[in-house]
Amino acid sequence: MEPKKTIIDYFSQVLVIFGFTMLVLNIFCFIFGNSAKDISAMFALGSQGIPLPVAFEFLCVSALTTIIRFVFFTDVLIKKMQLWLRTACMLASVVLVITLFIIAFHWFPITMWQPWAMFFLCFGIFFLGSYLVMALKEKSENRRMEEALQKLKDQEGN
Repeated sequence: MEPKKTIIDYFSQVLVIFGFTMLVLNIFCFIFGNSAKDISAMFALGSQGIPLPVAFEFLCVSALTTIIRFVFFTDVLIKKMQLWLRTACMLASVVLVITLFIIAFHWFPITMWQPWAMFFLCFGIFFLGSYLVMALKEKSENRRMEEALQKLKDQEGN
């Protein structure tokens, strides 16, 4: 049974998402910043980093992502939904939120296909990466639980 999460757990999840996002965005700024400086609010500072308003916008996206994850992956609001459907709904919701932020805050021109292609490519790669990490974590936890159960059975048998 998973321990009950507190507001601190959710806040730390927001900061983990935000920190990872800022790391990736700063790497992108270093690589693409000067060439995208004139077409994107995200790269307004060129290779110097992320503008402060954009950083706060990404903090908001991180908080909304954590809220969306809470909605779809706890039984508080949705009691009976298959895991694959929860995952699909969460992904669609996150993409919708990010799309709204892209449009509202002019992160990149909405009429250019290249930034959209990069967005979906990066989103897909990071989703697959996080999925693989979570699958490995779950496999490791299941193995530890099986080992603990086996030890308990061995102790009861003696």
